[in-house]
Amino acid sequence: MGREQIIEAGIIAMDKIRIQKYCSEKGLASRRETEEYLQKGWIKVNGVVVTEPGTKVDPENDIIEFLDEAKKIQKESKYLLLYKPRGYVTNLPNAGEKEAALLLSPVDRKQVHAVGRLDKDSEGLLFFTNDGVIANRLKSPEFSVEKEYEIETDREIDPEIIKRYAEGIDLEGENLKPVKVKKTGDKKYIFILTEGKNRQIRRMLEKFGYKVTGLKRIRIGVMSLKDLKPGKYRSLAKREVAELKRFLRIDTY
Repeated sequence: MGREQIIEAGIIAMDKIRIQKYCSEKGLASRRETEEYLQKGWIKVNGVVVTEPGTKVDPENDIIEFLDEAKKIQKESKYLLLYKPRGYVTNLPNAGEKEAALLLSPVDRKQVHAVGRLDKDSEGLLFFTNDGVIANRLKSPEFSVEKEYEIETDREIDPEIIKRYAEGIDLEGENLKPVKVKKTGDKKYIFILTEGKNRQIRRMLEKFGYKVTGLKRIRIGVMSLKDLKPGKYRSLAKREVAELKRFLRIDTY
């Protein structure tokens, strides 16, 4: 029976999708993690162990199970908040540069990676994890996770420019999403973005002749810097991890 015949008969056919896509969309594991679990024989489909990365499943009818080995690894997920000082790079340091991950313990830095980045001249909140699902959702345009920054400039920003930021501007041929800007003091502002282009705030200000003299990220979604000191880091508490997963609409099991 062809697709047209199926539609005419009133039957809705559910297309099968790759198991990596299914697990990622359901918040069970990232695509990369799913491939690793498949290779190790840690996933069952309808009670049968599957190992082929190209395996396709019916999202509505198939039963996908993770074996205990996979569940154990997921229970060992790490979620770390670091206050990156100025002078450190987030990744791929050049000769003589200091990488922010070196501020983590040797054990922790081997197990996690930074989600997003802060340039060398900026300071503030960096999030590290080995949870691929959370990392992907924090970076996904679909979720538009807010990033909040404390900004200092060399002079007062014209209110008309602030209005233009709120409407979204063109930056080097690229249309940026609207940015919330609130004045908090003399040449001090709060910027809230839902995307993270390379050096975006600095470039946005330079477009209109302003210079950033201080930039500190204080929040990513529901995670905030709070009382964390420069160069220090901490693990998220269980309640904070649960809040983060709710915020990112990740189902747990």
